This record gives sequence, C-alpha cells and structure tokens, in this order.
Amino acid sequence: MKTLNHDAALNGICPYFTMFPLEFPLGILKRNAKEGSIILDPFCGRGTTNYAARLLGLSSVGVDSSPVAAAIARAKMVNTTPEDIIAEAAAILEETEDYEVPAGEFWSLAYHPDVLEALCRLRSSLMRNCRSGARKALRVIILGALHGPKQKTFPSYFSNQCTRTYAPKPKYAVNFWTSRCMEPEAVDVLEIIRRRANKYYASLPIGDGVIRLADSRTPGALKPSADKYSWVITSPPYYGMRTYIPDQWLRNWFMGGLDHVDYSNASQVIHSSPQNYVKDLQTVWKNSAAACKKGAHLVIRFGGIPDRNANPKQLIKESLLESGWSLKTVRNAGTARKGRRQADSFLKGRSCPTDEYDIWAVRI
Repeated sequence: MKTLNHDAALNGICPYFTMFPLEFPLGILKRNAKEGSIILDPFCGRGTTNYAARLLGLSSVGVDSSPVAAAIARAKMVNTTPEDIIAEAAAILEETEDYEVPAGEFWSLAYHPDVLEALCRLRSSLMRNCRSGARKALRVIILGALHGPKQKTFPSYFSNQCTRTYAPKPKYAVNFWTSRCMEPEAVDVLEIIRRRANKYYASLPIGDGVIRLADSRTPGALKPSADKYSWVITSPPYYGMRTYIPDQWLRNWFMGGLDHVDYSNASQVIHSSPQNYVKDLQTVWKNSAAACKKGAHLVIRFGGIPDRNANPKQLIKESLLESGWSLKTVRNAGTARKGRRQADSFLKGRSCPTDEYDIWAVRI
C-alpha cells in the first residue's frame, strides 16, 4: 500500500499519559493492511491508531470512555486550517459574555486572572458548540496548552509551572507554587493558540475516521460504520492503572466537568482484582470479534505496572480465552527504558518499567 505524504506533527497535539508511539500502529498497517481495510481501536486514547490509519488513507473507528481522550482523537480526524481555528478563537474571546470563573487558591495560583477569564470564555463557548472542525481543533489545542512547564524562549502554556502530561492535584500544586514564590504569568492566550494552530494544522493527511465516546464493554459500542473491521490495533489500560480520569482533571474541567478532582472510575475497566479485570477485557475482545471479519487481525500492546502483583502476559492470555480470537504469537516488545519515559519527567525517582508484549491473534 502506498504511503501518503503527510505531516505527523498533529499526533503530538495533546500529550496523553501511557500512549504508545505512532510507529507501532503505523508500521503494522503500512506492512500488512490492504487498501480499503477498516481499522478499529476499542481503547483509542488520544487516537494514535486512528491517526496512523488516516496517514495511510485508511478509514477507522476509535472508541474511548474518556471525554478528553475522545476529544483529542476527534481533533486528529478533522479537516480545517490554522486561519479558521484562529478566527474562531478570536471571535469567542471578543463576543462571549456568558461564562463562569472558578474561585479558590488553586485557580488564583494556576492562572493569571486575565488568562483564566479568557480560558473560561473559550470553555463556555466550546461547551455550547463544538461541532465544526475548527472548533474541535481549537478545543484540543487549548487542552494541550492548559498546563505545562515554563519555556525558555516564549510561553507555550497558559498555566503556572506544571507537569506536561497529567494535571497537578490542587493541594500539591499550591504547596509547590507557594514554597517557590511562583506567580502565574499574563501570557497572550490568542498568540499561544496561533502558534499551535500553525504547528499542528498547516498540513493534514487525506484519510478519515470516526471517534466515539463510549464504553467498549457495551454491546453495540464497536459497531462498524460500514463494512466489518479487518484490523484491531490497541493497548488497553494496564492492570492497576486507574488514574486516567484524575490525571486529566483540568482537561475534564475545560470539557465541562467539575472544577475539582474526580476520583471515580465507573466508566473504566475494573481493576478490583485480576479476575475482574480479565473478565472486562474479555468482554471487549468478544465485542471486537463480533464486529470483525473472519480472519481479521488483533494486535495488542500490553504491559504491567511494577507494583502490581500480576503477570501481564498471563492476564492478556486469559482475557483472550473464548473471546472469538485465536492467539497466534506473543512477542516481547522490551521496555520503554530505551526511550525517555513520560513518568520519569514527573516522578522524584526513576521508574522501573516492566516488559511489554505485542500479542497477535486472528478472528475465528
């Protein structure tokens, strides 16, 4: 299959913890997928598999239960221009009057008052209407710039000093900022949006994709938009990884959620025990199989968390039993140690990644 000319910068529009590299799904599809194949990712996260499919001119469906994840993935499927995105942002900042500004020590230290007001104007308007491609792109440009480290050259984030990928918890952040006498800067919100729009949307690939905000354990969530799927490429949450929602709480707030951390996880795969976790994964594999052609391929990137007493290879094998998929190979994919791990940017000590595996199965 011929690879289309593209600019892959858009895949990095909004960093998302535990994402797998674009080269993983892109390499698999480039080598193996046939023209006209439709791709599924039932745990699409920020839409890396879907973006890989788009780069190759393939259609795809991505499903995730996180509103933030679905928004990021959708922003990679739109067709828009930097000019349209910037025009939307400027109009909102000029016209929007109906908005609420959260109060409290965290908010006063996280954002300069003028910046917070601008963000709330944007939030209010995008909550009411985020249907166009330009607005979907604008929303995720803001999500990606909502919190992050101070830059040495020019401001690239709206916040006081923050970690790049997951949002700081209010109590920790307040202590961090006050102990170091850190004050939020009055950055130019529209200029940050302008630079990011030009960076991510100046060149777009041709392919398309559908992103659904849904729970893949639910029957019908993975229903094909047209023909049945030929490929499923995904990476489910590793056992014990329950912080996707709390770690995205600021982005969830901008999407219309609470202005404080929500630790509930009802929409996520169950992590109460290895047995319950395996059962939930098995449900997703069964739903995926029902939506796939006979002979379709399932590829899973899977690993574990060091402090969980569970063997990831055994968990994933058990989850595939009686699922409609025949396990073919389990390949050791090494660890993330050879690259710069996101977690090491934020933790006091270096983490110890466990081995990851690539699991290949065929629809029976």
